[in-house]
Amino acid sequence: MKKVIMGNHALSWGAQLGRAQVIAAYPITPQTQVVELLSEMCANKSLDAKFIKVESEHSAMAACIGASLAGARTFTATSAHGLLLMHEMLHWAAIGRLPVVMGNINRAIAPGWSIWCDQNDSLSQRDTGWMQYYCASNQEVLDTMIQAFKVSEALAVPSMIMLDAFALSHTYEVVDIPDQKKVDEYLPPFRPKLRLSSDDPRAFGGLTSPEHYFELRYKQQKDMEKAPALVAETGREYEKAFGRRLELIEAYRNEDADLLFITSGTTGYTARVAVDALREEGVKVGNLRIRLFRPFPFAEIRRLVGRSGRRVAVVDRNISFGCHGIFYQEVKSALYGHADGKPVFGYISGLGGRDITVEHFKEIARDALERKPPAEEIVWIGVRA
Repeated sequence: MKKVIMGNHALSWGAQLGRAQVIAAYPITPQTQVVELLSEMCANKSLDAKFIKVESEHSAMAACIGASLAGARTFTATSAHGLLLMHEMLHWAAIGRLPVVMGNINRAIAPGWSIWCDQNDSLSQRDTGWMQYYCASNQEVLDTMIQAFKVSEALAVPSMIMLDAFALSHTYEVVDIPDQKKVDEYLPPFRPKLRLSSDDPRAFGGLTSPEHYFELRYKQQKDMEKAPALVAETGREYEKAFGRRLELIEAYRNEDADLLFITSGTTGYTARVAVDALREEGVKVGNLRIRLFRPFPFAEIRRLVGRSGRRVAVVDRNISFGCHGIFYQEVKSALYGHADGKPVFGYISGLGGRDITVEHFKEIARDALERKPPAEEIVWIGVRA
């Protein structure tokens, strides 16, 4: 069926269709509607799940960890400072190899106090061992939720699904909600090999000596390296079942482009409009929208950037203070030793929810096509002097 729903409710519907068994809930703007709808679903029995009301986001993740250890499919949602409060528990979930799935509404970090969008909240958690997906539409939010449960449980790695505050979280769009039976065929029940059980007592998360700790981290990294191929494979399976593609990177008019924008989130859709407008002006531009940020799709970036001589403009809605844009860092790392004469430039825009417009992309295109490398590491777009 098709429903007009907000992005937050796309997360809720994804949890329901994925048959989450435990929901840990703590409200924070702009995430609150996610757990509000899930509470209604649990109350009216359309979702057979335990709904746990907790006193903080730290406790929300702790509850998910306990439930996942017991063998339950678990979900929670948060945003900004709520995610930061979870930080310690994110390591426990990831290093404990627990396939928790969480929605995060990308919201700027205070001070100054803000409820609007940028990506520093989730990107500051990039080294915790969670897979990270960045979505550009409410449909993609719902579809990615279902896929994330499948990939996480196959690899024993948790997943975080990002959507832009207000641009998606509170914006209503038509969403195709798949049939529950078809989702059940795509996503089987969660049945971990090891779990907390009085019938088969085991200990989890105990003290680990240097004799074993190193190998645990090695295995975790090796499993994370399997994720891009598995995400691509499950995306192809999803397309066969539901008719929608779930790619690592969405490429738009990139084949003959002299300049490629690299974007994420809803900025990627604005970039597509800019690409069409620039093409009408005779400027050959394309766009690569990164969906999967962790693990980073190195091989796919190299493949899609492609031929020599191209210029690359990475547009970040975030900043690593004292360094530069975070997606820019990752793209440069991916292309290092493989760039074959491709200049890569980094642009920062849209912090704190400032609009990133088609005109901004035209400004970036003009600058990137004229700029001579080596260039400044940060080019600011839209700053009011």
